[in-house]
Amino acid sequence: MELFQAKDHYILQQGERALWCSRRDGGLQLRPATDLLLAWNPICLGLVEGVIGKIQLHSDLPWWLILIRQKASVGKLPGDHEVCKVTKIAVLSLSEMEPQDLELELCKKHHFGINKPEKIIPSPDDSKFLLKTLTHIKSNVSAPNKKKVKESKEKEKLERRLLEELLKMFMDSESFYYSLTYDLTNSVQRQSAGERDLRPLWQKVDDRFFWNKYMIQDLTEIGTPDVDFWIIPIIQGFVQIEELVVNYNESSDDEKSSPETPPQESTCVDDIHPRFLVALISRRSRHRAGMRYKRRGVDKNGNVANYVETEQLIHVHNHTLSFTQTRGSVPVFWSQVGYRYNPRPRLDKSEKETVAYFCAHFEEQLKIYKKQVIINLVDQAGREKIIGDAYLKQVLLFNNSHLTYVSFDFHEHCRGMKFENVQTLTDAIYDIILDMKWCWVDQAGVICKQEGIFRVNCMDCLDRTNVVQAAIARVVMEQQLKKLGVMPPEQPLPVKCNRIYQIMWANNGDSISRQYAGTAALKGDFTRTGERKLAGVMKDGVNSANRYYLNRFKDAYRQAVIDLMQGIPVTEDLYSIFTKEKEHEALHKENQRSHQELISQLLQSYMKLLLPDNEKFHGGWALIDCDPSYDDEVDKVNQYQRLSLEDLEKIEIDYEENVLNT
Repeated sequence: MELFQAKDHYILQQGERALWCSRRDGGLQLRPATDLLLAWNPICLGLVEGVIGKIQLHSDLPWWLILIRQKASVGKLPGDHEVCKVTKIAVLSLSEMEPQDLELELCKKHHFGINKPEKIIPSPDDSKFLLKTLTHIKSNVSAPNKKKVKESKEKEKLERRLLEELLKMFMDSESFYYSLTYDLTNSVQRQSAGERDLRPLWQKVDDRFFWNKYMIQDLTEIGTPDVDFWIIPIIQGFVQIEELVVNYNESSDDEKSSPETPPQESTCVDDIHPRFLVALISRRSRHRAGMRYKRRGVDKNGNVANYVETEQLIHVHNHTLSFTQTRGSVPVFWSQVGYRYNPRPRLDKSEKETVAYFCAHFEEQLKIYKKQVIINLVDQAGREKIIGDAYLKQVLLFNNSHLTYVSFDFHEHCRGMKFENVQTLTDAIYDIILDMKWCWVDQAGVICKQEGIFRVNCMDCLDRTNVVQAAIARVVMEQQLKKLGVMPPEQPLPVKCNRIYQIMWANNGDSISRQYAGTAALKGDFTRTGERKLAGVMKDGVNSANRYYLNRFKDAYRQAVIDLMQGIPVTEDLYSIFTKEKEHEALHKENQRSHQELISQLLQSYMKLLLPDNEKFHGGWALIDCDPSYDDEVDKVNQYQRLSLEDLEKIEIDYEENVLNT
């Protein structure tokens, strides 16, 4: 669609439809395309893909109009429904009088032979307005009132910071998806239950996952059928669609290709071998949305942080099979003060105070999914124990026959990087997996339904959770393919199919992790390859350090933008963050020095205890680890390992800034 800029409006136009957005008050109007003739000197700025909505980054700042500037096709779901990822956005200030360079693709109709859109010629009224504005600004700058000048600079700085975060959210994370013809907010099972619902797509969406609902509220309230064309429901999450070929004769010699992405030729042209489409769709809830240390546990509406519904979809010969799981923060009131490298979790309300909100959460979950099987992966000892114990107590108090609680201490069972031990869990719950079934639909209608859902969690509901969800989903997929006759009864998934499948789940974990913690998932190498290697452990150390850095200095801005997108008032004083940042940086450097001194003293002390009498201690290093063996809360070394110098091949040293920005 074409975007025009006129004196008082931005105008979006496609065919006979036009949407006018006021540059004075942000008001939206549906008008016929012929009304473009009534606009004052409209200039075509270029082409856009659609409207995301409006946002006001601060009460002191103007409204902004957010448009989809560029999209990328992810693939097509059954029924030839195309799914697109938002890759670039255009953000238009609704108070700017000067034309903006949005770097849009130019339309051939209005820009034939032109590289850039021409500038608007200001009207006499515009010239007077600009002259008056400049005079006003100059008088303010020259005035002795330094306070106003400082406030103006702070306002500009705040707007720039928040705008940067908004752009990063949409363009760096690549986590926003939409389809013009398919409801990405609803699972296949929920869609099949409402297949006779003839309302437009945006009116049928699952409210939990309609991420731009508040931003596009002005349009949804218009209430006429003409508005349907302009409303695009957008989800935050992850979508990947692949076609796999079940070929047991193919070579598994793909080790040379990158483990990050599937090989170029992921499918086979041989029609003899059965093929199937697999899609992974993760949809993040817009309720209690936010960043890792800013949003934990449950809120007073029963919503939990980092709540994500993940649907694995298989399509073979007009048969579509869907299996859905959820993840979400432990639904009690808890938090972690995020100014330490590894903050100790704490409970913020008593057991009695929590009961009502815990019940509210699971009553809604049971209403949607009927049955819940909780898979709790938090450590049953150490600093995580307080959260796991609180969870179990609430489950016992809730005492509902439709709720099943399974505890699996992931770190204990998979100690020593033996993540393949997750199979211990899937073997133990194998009967539960089969009893839960899955949704199965064909052209005639629903064949069977999924009865219940797995709700998996760890502390962050990221790394351990993704590994376990992938393992459960794999068991289900193999059962589905065998049921459809695509796989032989006693054969595992072919190597090449398995590899692409693992990559899809690893990509899913990375995407969800970036949205919540700011970095890729830890333990992703196991999800991708089925093996845990030293390189993956080192990469986890870097990502863990990155999460710490992002939490300290960036999350406040990102959290503010997320809240504003959802129409939630920002409670944190954003102006004070500028001062806090400088203080935190100074404090961080001081803490680093103190921590290094402490580690040095500990090394000297513990070496006396750990080294035999015939050995001498010459020096040591403290390494940042995603699972540190030194517990600074109790000044205790939990474990240590002796390595012979003969076995040491290389030591890499780099500046901290490079590690944190890797």
